[in-house]
Amino acid sequence: MPGMKRRRQHSAHTVSEVARMTGLSVRALHHYDEIGLVAPTTRAENGYRIYAQADLEKLQQVLFFRELGFPLPEIGRLLADPAFDRRKALRMQKRLLQEKAAHVQDMLRLVDDALAKLNEGTVMDANDFDGFNPAEYEEEARQRWGDTDAYKESQRRTARYTKEDWKAIHREMDEVNRAMAAHLAAGHKAEEPAVLATVERHWRMIDTRFYPCPMAMYAGLGEMYVADERFAANYEKHAAGLAVYMRDAMKAFAESRR
Repeated sequence: MPGMKRRRQHSAHTVSEVARMTGLSVRALHHYDEIGLVAPTTRAENGYRIYAQADLEKLQQVLFFRELGFPLPEIGRLLADPAFDRRKALRMQKRLLQEKAAHVQDMLRLVDDALAKLNEGTVMDANDFDGFNPAEYEEEARQRWGDTDAYKESQRRTARYTKEDWKAIHREMDEVNRAMAAHLAAGHKAEEPAVLATVERHWRMIDTRFYPCPMAMYAGLGEMYVADERFAANYEKHAAGLAVYMRDAMKAFAESRR
């Protein structure tokens, strides 16, 4: 059919064309091909990689996930899942991007306030550190767990952390939360391998950055995420039902390691 042929030709693009369209380098596109993330459907007789419409849609998903901070292996697992739903993914990505935009606006407000105070010669106060407080529950944690070895070890490790360290920790935690929200939106069961791989990142961060976290303790931590309203609210802001989903996944991960 002539019309179908024209549409097919219109949606076929070489690597250089896709690079211009997306702003990615040709090298990056070749890398995505090599690792099996986005491989062009066909090759021309001259050997050029040719991207079809479906390839471009998949590449768009990769770019959205990358903008949200998802690592390439995590993106690959999400896209390779037979249950992956592009419409659901786009809705989830829109919500997460809106949250990211709101956070950026908060940071811009802090920058504007800092500039204004610098120009006025006024001093900073506690409000100038909104969004950077790593010890929000420090006093409560000390009262509840101050006598435990885990708390003492956490205090020993975190005493050395700089503001940049805390930013990296917050960034990594945010990546895990977004990945778990994506799993939930895609309908993945809490015990599926892809979900457990994400949860392992969460456990490893706690175990290496804060305190040794054996599996029984880790499962108990998941229960606290649901029982404590503040922890639950922190997960629910990413996706409805995420606190329970996180708990179930942490429990499944703990059981798989025993």
